Amino acid sequence: MAALKTGPADDLDLRIGGAIATVVIDNIALGNMLTAAAFARLLDICEALRANGDIHVVVIRGAGPDIFCTGLLNPVLRGSMSKEDILALVFRANAVFDAIEALPQVVIAGLNGLVRAGAAELALACDIRLATAHARLSMPEAKWGGFPGAGGPVRLPGVIGYARAMELICTAREIDSDEMLRIGFVERVVPSAEFDRVLSELAATIASSGPLATRGAKRIMQVRTEPGFQAARELSDALRRALEYSADVYESIAAHREGRLPKFSGR
Repeated sequence: MAALKTGPADDLDLRIGGAIATVVIDNIALGNMLTAAAFARLLDICEALRANGDIHVVVIRGAGPDIFCTGLLNPVLRGSMSKEDILALVFRANAVFDAIEALPQVVIAGLNGLVRAGAAELALACDIRLATAHARLSMPEAKWGGFPGAGGPVRLPGVIGYARAMELICTAREIDSDEMLRIGFVERVVPSAEFDRVLSELAATIASSGPLATRGAKRIMQVRTEPGFQAARELSDALRRALEYSADVYESIAAHREGRLPKFSGR
């Protein structure tokens, strides 16, 4: 079994308390973005957790009071990277989010603030989502000439329904915590002052349940969706590669640099 190395490293802080592992995205200067180094550490953590029978619950949250995570890419970053480096980062995100979803432990996303772009896809890879009252969510990729490439179109319809997922992805609009609860993206919304306590209590309650029961229930729920999920993930990767070399993506980057709205051509 791979060793669990606790403590801060590579923009992440891993804390172990009893049967609970807490991963804190700690990159506040960059809006808690997930870097390549952070993805590498997350994959190592998943590898270690997968065979760890002593950890029953995994919590993923952001550092600070206002930001859960702002994903892995934005127009500025995309404009500074090669196409192949962008695709490598997106496909690495997919592999990491798949590994998080496949963990035998129950995984809780503690949405302690802003959830943007790939951060929504990270949250969707978790089993349960708890939001603070001031949390806000957006998947702005369509405004950037793309679509969420790290599992958003694959997982979101199963959580909130097909039509709502299409509307959120295609309009790129931002929603508040009340709407997140109403459409089923999160299971609970908690007053900001009580968020840390409630998140800890939820994790402790699940950790106190029988691990054979919680792991078994999770595996049964996963099995019923596996065939369709794999096909959708493969299609997502293929379309994401084609998209990255499209004229619309070049136009999006140029428009952002020039401070104007993009004029998409669909090519």
